Amino acid sequence: MTELSALSSVPAGSRDGVLRFYFGPMDCGKSTLALQMNYNHGRQGRRGLVLTKHDRSGGPRVTSRIGLGSEAIEVEDRLDLVTLVLTRGPIDYVICDEACFYTVEQIEQLADLADEHGIDVYAFGLASDFRSQMFPAAQRLFELADEISRLQVEVLCWCGRPGRLNARVVEGKLVRTGEQIVIGDTGDDPVRYQVLCRRHYRTGDLGTG
Repeated sequence: MTELSALSSVPAGSRDGVLRFYFGPMDCGKSTLALQMNYNHGRQGRRGLVLTKHDRSGGPRVTSRIGLGSEAIEVEDRLDLVTLVLTRGPIDYVICDEACFYTVEQIEQLADLADEHGIDVYAFGLASDFRSQMFPAAQRLFELADEISRLQVEVLCWCGRPGRLNARVVEGKLVRTGEQIVIGDTGDDPVRYQVLCRRHYRTGDLGTG
């Protein structure tokens, strides 16, 4: 038995963990649900880890726009998630906020944690970027997850229709080119994001005219 296998909370193959992906646009409550789920599991005596990447706070935290927050482990591109989890001792579950920003290899590692080590993995994130194209990590989660749930907290476009797409706004104008990942909505940052319905995303109408 390898050192990492000995550290696993459940012997490999004895039970399957679950890999679940919760997705939705900005402001639909993904981080809030992640924090609530961690709280609920912890109350039942389960031991877990909370991971995040590119949280809007700028640090290793999971934060929600309604004011909730928790310390977390920052997921860097080179971080091996299997090694991370198994070296932390017996772990029952992992909360993965902002999972859309992970690498595809790290999504495979989350599947390994569920399948080979019996650890439950709950991933939260956006499905598509500011160009309305799917994040590679989110696409892999759609392909691998045991359960996929669109969060039902209603997010509205400025016109009142359901908000579905995340628009990047720079100096008051919707942009459709640029790096896939740019953190915005942080103080004086000139980049912000706005949820729009399909119609107004396609026309670029931000409702400010």
